[in-house]
Amino acid sequence: MKTPQSILTAWMNAVNNGDVEGLLALYDKDAVLIPTFSNKQINSPEKLREYFEKLGTREELSIALHEKTLQVQQIKDEVWVLSGIYNWRFDVDGELLNFEARFSYIFDLTKSRPIIHHHSSQIPRMVC
Repeated sequence: MKTPQSILTAWMNAVNNGDVEGLLALYDKDAVLIPTFSNKQINSPEKLREYFEKLGTREELSIALHEKTLQVQQIKDEVWVLSGIYNWRFDVDGELLNFEARFSYIFDLTKSRPIIHHHSSQIPRMVC
C-alpha cells in the first residue's frame, strides 16, 4: 500500500542509489519542482531528467531526513502534504559538504506517479 511516507522513502532511496529513472517515475507528467540547487522552476519531464542527471554527477551524493521535522498532513481524500528538513551531502572540489534544506511535497496517491508538486530550498543562515 502506498503511503505518503513510503513515497518519500522511495524518493530518498532513489537519490541515494543514483537512480534517476526511479526518481522520474515518482513525478507526475505535469509536476512542478522548485529545486534545491537551481534558481529555475522545473515543469516538464525533460527538465526534471536534466536536473536529476546533473545532480547525480556529484560525487558521494546522499540525502538524509531529519525524522523529527517531518510533518504529514492529509488535505483531501488521497492528497497529502509532507514537509520537513533533509540534509544533502556531496563532494564539492574535494570536500564533502552538507546542505540543509527545507522541503514540501504534494502527493496524490490516486496517481501512479504521485508527486505533483515539490519545493526544496536551502535553509538560509540566520542574520538576526
